[in-house]
Amino acid sequence: WLYQLLDRHPDIYMAKPVRPEPKFFLVDDLYARGMDFYRDTWFSAREHQHAAGEKTTNYLESPVAAERIHRHLPDVRLVFILREPSQRAYSNWAWSRMNGMETEDFERALALEEERERTVTDRLKYARPHAYFSRGLYAEMLSAYTERFPRERVLCLKFDDIVFDPAGLAARLHRFVDVEPRPDDAKGLDVVNPSEIGGDAMPDDVRRRLRARYRNSIEALVSLDRKSTRLNSSH
Repeated sequence: WLYQLLDRHPDIYMAKPVRPEPKFFLVDDLYARGMDFYRDTWFSAREHQHAAGEKTTNYLESPVAAERIHRHLPDVRLVFILREPSQRAYSNWAWSRMNGMETEDFERALALEEERERTVTDRLKYARPHAYFSRGLYAEMLSAYTERFPRERVLCLKFDDIVFDPAGLAARLHRFVDVEPRPDDAKGLDVVNPSEIGGDAMPDDVRRRLRARYRNSIEALVSLDRKSTRLNSSH
C-alpha cells in the first residue's frame, strides 16, 4: 500500500519491478554484486524525480541489512509501518493458512513457532511463514536502525491510519521524504495481501493472552522512541 502511494507522486521514483522485492541489502549473493548493480537493476529508469526508494519488508527483521544500508546510504530515510502486534500475528497466520503453508489452529501454531523457526528451509528463509509472534517484537528489530540512524530519519507509521486517516498518512509520509504533500494520492488504493477477507476473528481470550505476552515489548518500544528522541535532540 505504501509503495503504491509513493509511486503515485511525480517527484518520487519507486524501484521497478515491485515484485519480487529487491532484498538487495538482505541477500548475500545480491549484495555481493555491489551498489552499481543495485542502481542499474532497480533504478535505471529514474529521470527527474527528487526522491527514489524501494520496498523490502524483511529489512526490518535484519541487523545485517541495517548495517549494510548504513554503510552505503547513511543519509537514507527509513519508513516502517507497524500494526498492533497481536492482530499482526493473527493476520500472518491467516495469510499462511490461505497460501497453504499452515494447517494448525492459531494457538497451536504459536506454540510451534520456535521449533519451526529453527528448522525453516532455505526456500522459506525470508518468507518465514510461521514467525507469528516474533515479527511483532518491534523494539528489538527497530533498535538495529535507531542505533545507527538519527531519529529524524526514521519514520514509524501506524497500520490503522491506512483505514482511518489515509490522507493524513500520505501527507506525513510525503513531508518526511521532502516532497510536496499530496493527501489525495491515498484515494482509491486497494488492500494488499487481503488475508482476512472472509476469515474468522481472533477469539477474545486468545487476544488477551497474546497482548499480555507483548506487553514488555510494547513498553520497550515506547522507551526506545523516547530515548532516540532525547539522544538526537542533544546532537
